[in-house]
Amino acid sequence: MKLHWSPRSPFVRKVMIVLHETGQADAVELLRTPVAMDTPNLGLIPDNPLIKLPTLVLDDGYALYDSRVICEYLSSRAKSELFPTEETARIKALRQQALGDGFMDVLLLFRQERNKPAERQTRAWLDAFAIKVNAVLAYLESEQAKQPEPPFDIGAITIGCALSYMDYRYADIDWRRQAPSLAAWHANAFMRRPSVLATEPNESP
Repeated sequence: MKLHWSPRSPFVRKVMIVLHETGQADAVELLRTPVAMDTPNLGLIPDNPLIKLPTLVLDDGYALYDSRVICEYLSSRAKSELFPTEETARIKALRQQALGDGFMDVLLLFRQERNKPAERQTRAWLDAFAIKVNAVLAYLESEQAKQPEPPFDIGAITIGCALSYMDYRYADIDWRRQAPSLAAWHANAFMRRPSVLATEPNESP
């Protein structure tokens, strides 16, 4: 299999963590595939007309996207419980994955807007993104108090990747002060896993 990959994408990191958790990291060739909102990588179109990462190309040439589909495929392939089979647990995990994916979408768009020259930034958008970030953090903090040791499933992986992306791209936002219980989970349960340590983002070209 081949994975169109970037060392900095939180969605790619989700897939990489699942690969490590399920013992499939060596079964995938990583293809460094730059993508940007303002410079579409036309070479990716044959595998993904959306020109987005991650994209997994199977041995028969069939391509899978997005991270949700890829992660579920890899989990099923390894007969893993990262996607629980019990109905209630599965719905909860999928809901957390949806929240984490949406959180990462907001963070990516927020960063795009913040990186514009000041005269091109839209203040209403910046304010709206900030409201969403704070609302998600408040919700996750309240949920953490109810379940201090949540299962390490696809929901936890996705939330962990979103929080790590905040560390990587939003050093000026002290989210840990706002969500101390969530921060403790991230530091003690998420960041210490070998799969997470093996997939730290970096500034590789």
